[in-house]
Amino acid sequence: MHTDRQTPEAHRSVADAPADNWVDRYAPAGWRPWLRLSRADRPIGTWLLLLPCWWGVGLAMISGAPMWRDLWIAVACALGAILMRGAGCTWNDITDRDIDAKVSRTRSRPIPSGQVTVTGAYLWLIAQCLVGFLILLTLGSAAIWLGVASLALVAIYPFAKRFTWWPQVFLGLAFNWGALLAWAAHMGNIAPAPVLAYLAGIAWTIFYDTIYAHQDAEDDALIGVKSTARLFGRDSKRWLTWFGAASVALLVLAVLAAGAKGVSLTLALVGIAGFAAHLLWQLKRFDMDDSAGCLRLFRSNRDAGLIVALFLALSGLV
Repeated sequence: MHTDRQTPEAHRSVADAPADNWVDRYAPAGWRPWLRLSRADRPIGTWLLLLPCWWGVGLAMISGAPMWRDLWIAVACALGAILMRGAGCTWNDITDRDIDAKVSRTRSRPIPSGQVTVTGAYLWLIAQCLVGFLILLTLGSAAIWLGVASLALVAIYPFAKRFTWWPQVFLGLAFNWGALLAWAAHMGNIAPAPVLAYLAGIAWTIFYDTIYAHQDAEDDALIGVKSTARLFGRDSKRWLTWFGAASVALLVLAVLAAGAKGVSLTLALVGIAGFAAHLLWQLKRFDMDDSAGCLRLFRSNRDAGLIVALFLALSGLV
């Protein structure tokens, strides 16, 4: 693996990375292009991949009683989210390298800017997948099979924006798979509760990724890339309201399906109410013409998802 040191942008930050992110400040110079390729300088995606996993753990604790193994499942999901989100982003950047070079926000990414070669990116992709698979092996046979099956969704997602106006659905299918996997790691099976949480996560993904996609709507229109942001257009807020409401309703059904009762049910519903309030807060501040505002709202979904994860964990412990 090597970087192209003759490229003027070889040591510059990626355009949409947070200012003073840890990669640019602390990581060794030689590692920075690879960490940028894995989006380690933009950790929000890792959070959004991890949180449905923690929802699945919380629901399993409600349904099957908490156990010490749940702590490892939560940690393994965190490590797996870092690695597999990195692998997914690497794959995405390999397939999108020509498109990224034409969009102002993405042309500074490692491959189009010349920081990383395509061959190097493939090797980095394989390395991340192998380490992620070793972690997956500790979670039991049901989780292993689900983890392997998720690779098909990860492989398809980068191409979705070429053939459908709903690529955010494909992102949701991939990003929320952890709700099923984490439940299976605890329970050894699949049941209605994690399926409902999975569907809630898909609706939530359409909500937050539509907001994110509004940053690129003009560039996407010029190069022919499809998205729900372009599909919904000026009607986006109404669509976002419906998808936010669907996510909240499905989470309530997931908690009921998991068997929450009494104090446990109350705690879970408080968490879901907090999640709903956060989505309403985002809707009130959503302005599709404010790219910087859209990025801030998108990033705020870490907190929305954490509210649910925290209260489901408390509900399960009760």
